[in-house]
Amino acid sequence: MTDRLTMQDPRHQYPKPPFPKQPQPVPGLAAQMDPKPDHGETSYKGSGRLQGRKALITGGDSGIGRAAAIAYAREGADVAIAYLPSEEADAHEVIELIEAEGRKGVALPGDITDETWCKALVEKAVSDLGGLDILVINAGRQQFREDISKLTSEDFDKTLKTNLYAMHWIAQAAVGHLPAGSAVITTASVQAYDPSAILLDYATTKAGIVAYTKALAAQLIEKGIRANVVAPGPFWTVLQSSGGQPQEKVTKFGEQSQFGRPGQPVEIAPVYVLLASQEGSYITGEVYGVTGGAGIA
Repeated sequence: MTDRLTMQDPRHQYPKPPFPKQPQPVPGLAAQMDPKPDHGETSYKGSGRLQGRKALITGGDSGIGRAAAIAYAREGADVAIAYLPSEEADAHEVIELIEAEGRKGVALPGDITDETWCKALVEKAVSDLGGLDILVINAGRQQFREDISKLTSEDFDKTLKTNLYAMHWIAQAAVGHLPAGSAVITTASVQAYDPSAILLDYATTKAGIVAYTKALAAQLIEKGIRANVVAPGPFWTVLQSSGGQPQEKVTKFGEQSQFGRPGQPVEIAPVYVLLASQEGSYITGEVYGVTGGAGIA
């Protein structure tokens, strides 16, 4: 893993394509990726900016959610992570990393396309953490389809249930538990602004996340709660190798960015820390793009 804190040319700070083909079944495991993503396991250094806070992160087993979970623990927060039962191996590593910082780690395996589970996971997080003041709705489904004729109603339903319905169910269940000063953070994508032809359903949900979060922010500020969106570009996560992109695109993933490489999850973690912390006290209803130079409109 690279030393993030030493000044260096960011174009060469992390691995560049070509990468090997590495198909995995959905939802995939970060531990089987080549090269392995940097989620901050050894590279993220905390400074106490979230001391005593209590966070729930969906999709916290791998990718951007894992990076946020590690960063939050190193900044002093107790962290609950929600994930699919098939992702237990990755999730176990994250819980160990949280606990290594002397923080409480709560594992919440289940399927967020189930409304009943979405409500239950919030209640369990609140109970096990002793409260809740950071909510990161990050879990997502991305499965490419080359042509509209191949995008089935089942595909569309699964993507909307995972990316939009679950966001609503979890936010709805959590808001009553969040005190003034809390933060809600959602994960959209550059796809909301510059959609790929092969990601019709995914891009649609990411645009929906932006609109939903902006509307939610307008509601929640009346309670003293901030809500913001992070919109990543190409990040090296298991979402890509487990059907999010064709394998020929995985081998070149991130090549078209201005950096010539994909971002590593640890490179976006500081944005999630800022938006959760009191340092972000005047930030709400905003979209933070971290796109490798592509920008968002």
